[in-house]
Amino acid sequence: MMEVTPTTLNGLLRIKPRIFRDERGYFLETFNSAAFAGTTGIRAPFVQCNESVSHKGVLRGLHLQAHPHAQAKLVRVACGAVLDVCVDLRKGSATFGKHIAVRLDATDREMLYIPEGMAHGFVALEDNTVFSYMCSAPYAPQAERTVLWNDPELGIDWGVDDPVVNAKDRAGSPFAERCWEK
Repeated sequence: MMEVTPTTLNGLLRIKPRIFRDERGYFLETFNSAAFAGTTGIRAPFVQCNESVSHKGVLRGLHLQAHPHAQAKLVRVACGAVLDVCVDLRKGSATFGKHIAVRLDATDREMLYIPEGMAHGFVALEDNTVFSYMCSAPYAPQAERTVLWNDPELGIDWGVDDPVVNAKDRAGSPFAERCWEK
């Protein structure tokens, strides 16, 4: 049903769904709990679905929720394209402080499974990009954390010169402050 490829960050998975195309268009299953568990070995109890629409150049992130409200996410692009970035913030992880950037778009329909303990963000590469994601825990405002998207210590190349970033994300905490532990 789906093709799963591990990434260089332990637990972060690229998921390519099977797409059925014909003269009418296409059909794909965006999530099936039994198939997901059978293919990945992960039983993710997704409890909340979210969607955002962004103009080209809008950058959202780097976001996460701190323990005990940490969230795993299954993310995808329904329309348009993004450069999706994940940063490993898991204490004791061999890839702690490392990041990965993956292009997700509405053509390939590839998804990312992001385990708990990773900061996540994206920049829209096209106007009217629709970004959809499922979370394994509900939103908890008191646990919300934002890591500074352009922190030089992380060295993330977002691929855009002057992104549109909201005030909350511009005021994110530097990586060295380890805001996710507070």
